Amino acid sequence: MTSCTSSKTVDAFAWNKATVYFVLTDRFCNGDTTNDYSYNRRTDYGSEQLNASTFHGGDYAGLLQKAQEGYFKDLGIDVVWLTDPYEQIHGWTSGSGVVNDFPHYGYHGYYPLDYTEMDKNFGTIAEFRALINELHAQGIRVMLGANINDVGYPTFADAIEWNYAPNDLLDSEWRPERGKEYLQFLNDVYDSPNWFTTAWLRRPQDTTDPLQTTLYGLPDVLTEKTQSVDVPTFWLHKWQQEGDTNDDWTWPEMKKLRKNMPLAPSEYQILYISAWVREFGIDGYRCDVVEYVHPARWKQLYDSCNAALQDWRHNHPNDQAAQWTEPIYFTGDHEEAFITRLPEYEALGFASMVNMFFPKDGNLNTITAVWQQYADSMQQWNNWMPFSYLNNAYFRDAAMDRMEDCATSFLLAPGAVQIFYGDEVARTMSDARFNVDAAQAFRSDYDWNNHNAPLLQHYQILGQWRQRHPAVGAGQQTTLDSTTCYRTIDTDEVVIALKPVVGAPIKVPDSWNGHLVKNAYTNEIQEAQNGTVTLTQSSANVALLEINKH
Repeated sequence: MTSCTSSKTVDAFAWNKATVYFVLTDRFCNGDTTNDYSYNRRTDYGSEQLNASTFHGGDYAGLLQKAQEGYFKDLGIDVVWLTDPYEQIHGWTSGSGVVNDFPHYGYHGYYPLDYTEMDKNFGTIAEFRALINELHAQGIRVMLGANINDVGYPTFADAIEWNYAPNDLLDSEWRPERGKEYLQFLNDVYDSPNWFTTAWLRRPQDTTDPLQTTLYGLPDVLTEKTQSVDVPTFWLHKWQQEGDTNDDWTWPEMKKLRKNMPLAPSEYQILYISAWVREFGIDGYRCDVVEYVHPARWKQLYDSCNAALQDWRHNHPNDQAAQWTEPIYFTGDHEEAFITRLPEYEALGFASMVNMFFPKDGNLNTITAVWQQYADSMQQWNNWMPFSYLNNAYFRDAAMDRMEDCATSFLLAPGAVQIFYGDEVARTMSDARFNVDAAQAFRSDYDWNNHNAPLLQHYQILGQWRQRHPAVGAGQQTTLDSTTCYRTIDTDEVVIALKPVVGAPIKVPDSWNGHLVKNAYTNEIQEAQNGTVTLTQSSANVALLEINKH
């Protein structure tokens, strides 16, 4: 019997094997109830179904609390992806498009009103800084969202507050009964000199060209425009009115950017978004609907954010995160994206596109072939990687009655993987599923009093093992049989065995013969002989095999 004394592999961070936790800030944890009713937003319309898209109270104080408790470390998380922090529209737009079945607020961060200020519902600048610093101190990177395709919808409340309402809209309590009336309001607002105006935005038009259409009727920014424009009049009024009263939600360097400059519309957005990187050391961005934005703008955003990150590191030499050397990370949402390298986007700074087609059925009989494809792609394209998910803010795709097997197939996959908040505890859908826009139900509150404890433990075991072994996410794969594979990178090597049977031999490399082999799922140790290991303890449909190192 031989014991292994090989040198320990350093588990350095790498984006290509990262485990990412995607959290909707508003739906995760309410750490400060005093900010729940910011901007006089109404939060309760009498039912969970009607409250599908109100603000529910989650904030940076709650996220910080959970980070300090070790929640993300226990899951083996490498990156926390937060929804956009920018101040959102104060009012609401009609739910489900033309069917106005619920009031839709910007709780998700996708409807920016002002990029230069943090939304008060999410917390203060000090709380955001404390959260980022805590995550960085734990070795966890931070991603935000970057959307330069559009700004937030105009709303009746904002139209009154910022004086861009059409002439016949004088009552701030007036609300449309059906979406058709809202769409007429939206069209009228384009003529208001106090809003963004057509110097910034294209009018809605009948076209399928993604570079010309207005996605979901959103106010679509003229990303192709190169001529300078003034900032919207209502921004100037807002900033002047706020004066120093908003110091808790912005910072001095950002305030210096609140003025007219010789910039095109997208260049203002890029300037403001990169300012968040320069102030807080943000490590990456998920870019929204990339094919709807003129490509040159993504390269401009990437270069600006990358320079800003280098500035932050230079300005914070004693911060642990300042010692990190990787450039800012860009991934994006692109319709029909898979794991295949997209060289035109790689040239713009992207390292991946969110993979829409990872198997979500938890079928352990077929997943090793998928893993082989993913691992081979990583060897083929050094600077491009899979970035996969089970569920996210738009799709509830996983077989929720088989989440343990789904988690196994997912967390042991090559490439980066994105956990959607609460999947690890089988977070249930809300009654928003009865609305026409049922996707809002995917964004239900994380219920801290209702955990699926066995599933959470399963995620923690797999997540920590994945983090401890670079070979899991970034290694070359050799498929040993239909449910067993061997992965290796540098000095790290593991065997993943799916659906192991107690007393039945599991294939391992011949080089393991004579070594003690540990199943990290149960901590059982057996000796490898004749290219196999035989386990005597059951192991939740998966065995995580590693050479036992003393």
